[in-house]
Parts: sequence; C-alpha cells; structure tokens
Amino acid sequence: MTIVPAQRPACIGIDIGGTGSRWVACDVQGRELARGLSKGATAHIFNVTERQRLETVLADINVQLATHGILPSRIRAGLTGYGKGVEEAAKILFSDAFGVQADLFDDITAAYLAVFRPGEGHVISAGTGSFGIHISADGTQVRVGGRGILVDDAGSGSWIALRAVECLYRIHDRDGNFDAMPFLAHQIFVTVGATEWDNVREFIYSGDRGRIGTLAVAVSRAAHDGELYAMELLSRAGRELAKIATNLTMRIGPSPLAFIGGALDLHPNIKKAIDATLSGRDISFPRPDAALAAAQQI
Repeated sequence: MTIVPAQRPACIGIDIGGTGSRWVACDVQGRELARGLSKGATAHIFNVTERQRLETVLADINVQLATHGILPSRIRAGLTGYGKGVEEAAKILFSDAFGVQADLFDDITAAYLAVFRPGEGHVISAGTGSFGIHISADGTQVRVGGRGILVDDAGSGSWIALRAVECLYRIHDRDGNFDAMPFLAHQIFVTVGATEWDNVREFIYSGDRGRIGTLAVAVSRAAHDGELYAMELLSRAGRELAKIATNLTMRIGPSPLAFIGGALDLHPNIKKAIDATLSGRDISFPRPDAALAAAQQI
C-alpha cells in the first residue's frame, strides 16, 4: 500500500532560469523544509513553446512538492524574462499549477534581493544572460544590460557560446577546415552531437537560449585544453561584465559590487579579468540562493 505523506503548509520560493529551475520550501519561521530542481523555462509565454515549457516546469515542481508532503500556502517566484506584458497570464499559470496566488517578479529583482538589501550595492549577474541592477532603499531600480541574446547579454553564457561559434565558422570560411581551433571545434561538435553545419544551425536557431548557453561549457573545456582563442574569449567575457559594473557605477555612484551566476565558474580567466579591470573596487563573488531568499521573504 502506498503511503501518502501528511501535507505540511509551506512558503515556496522558486527561481526559474533558462537552463534550470530551483525551488525551496520553508515553514513560516523561514526554516528550510525541502528543495528540488526542474528544467529551465522563461516567462516568454507569448511564445507557445515557451508557455508549454513553463507549464511543464510548474507541473513538475508541484509533483515534487506533493512527494515531499508539502502544500503551498504562498508562492514567490522569480522568472527570467518576466514583465508587465505577461504578468496576468503568468499568474494564471501559477494559480492553475499550485492552487494559490503567486507573487511574481523577474529574475533580476530576485538576484538582487538574494545578495543585498535595497541600497546596499550593485549586482552583476552572468548566467545564460547578463545584467546589472541596483535597487535603492525606496525601491527604485536602475538596470543595465539584460536585453537578450539577440541584442546584447555580453559576458553571459549564451554570449560566449555565440561568439565562439561565430569565430569557429569564420575560421572555416577562411581555411576550409577547423584545424586552427581543433579543441574548440571538437568540444562544440561533441555538445551539438554532430559535425555538420545543418546540425549546428538547428542547435543554435532552435529558439532555446538555455540550449545555446550549454555551448559555453564547450568553450570552457576547450580553454582548459589549452585553446588560446577560448581562453581569450573567456577573459573578454570578464571584461564585458566589468563594463556592466562600470556603467552602474556611473549611473548610481560607487558601491560594493557583487558578481553572481554560473558563467563565472566556466574558467578562472573570467574572474581574473573582472579583478584586473576593476582593480581597487569592493568586489565579491557570492553564491546567492534566490529560491531560498524568496521562500524566506515572508
């Protein structure tokens, strides 16, 4: 006989990103009860495919919560790509999935509040995309970057991936082969699962920025293999992220700088370039838990 665990009311914090989603359940005192992972999604639910991805992720998280015997009493979620244009539709999706109203905000706000209290500093994030944000004590926000892979997102995983593919095929156009960048070509093709341009094109133009971002790991592996271009590209990514910090400082004034996001861990060259570009500034590289912070914000 299957034993169904007793349901415990809990506050749920969810961090939904392009390459993965994380959830944490806390009791009313903010003590962690359980946590879990799901696939990536975005709030670009005006796109049918992205809407289906988000619905799938929410359904999966709901199943995981039930498995832990957790009944959502409150939901706070940060979503990449969230904005006023999708606010009403997104809230309906969350209500349908969890049976309670959700407090939704974008991943940029979620990232800041997981690191600083309003007014304490500047946050620069480098994940699948990139952005910088300062939230003042009165709630006013100043943001730089974060305009998506088709426009910018410099220094992010997707930016690194696309610059690498661009350079790789320019080399092929010049030489008719990939011999000048053997390690990078190998790692890109291993990640794609094929060597033909048709396959790489499909991988890139599938419309899934999270999938594109996985190619940044291939660039990282090529750099660790000694590929000079890959190493320099990752240093360049660090310099681009430092520019985001500089722009925030020009807009708001000097303040502690916190660099966060998985792209920072691709290679030591990224952090080295940030440190060198911003020498003398108050810099940290925290590892915030946005889902936990959301769950604990009663």
